[in-house]
Amino acid sequence: MPQIRPITDLRNTNEMSEICHSKKEPVFITKNGYGDMVLMSMETYEHLINGIEMDNAIAEAEAEYAAGAELLDAREALASLRRKHFG
Repeated sequence: MPQIRPITDLRNTNEMSEICHSKKEPVFITKNGYGDMVLMSMETYEHLINGIEMDNAIAEAEAEYAAGAELLDAREALASLRRKHFG
């Protein structure tokens, strides 16, 4: 379940840091009862960004396929790369 905390809780930086690292999910910060910010650990942020990058790569590959790009056999493509870069 997501953590929702008031902005005044940011005064206790150690506690907020512990929450972010222990829950491994974003903490939503409110100001005057409305959503204002999201706080998360660097590990959680990197995990989120890696997932987005992977989704974007898959979407790009699907778009290329839909546009009629040539499909390559994975084993052949990897063998070709090995020959090219490792002799």
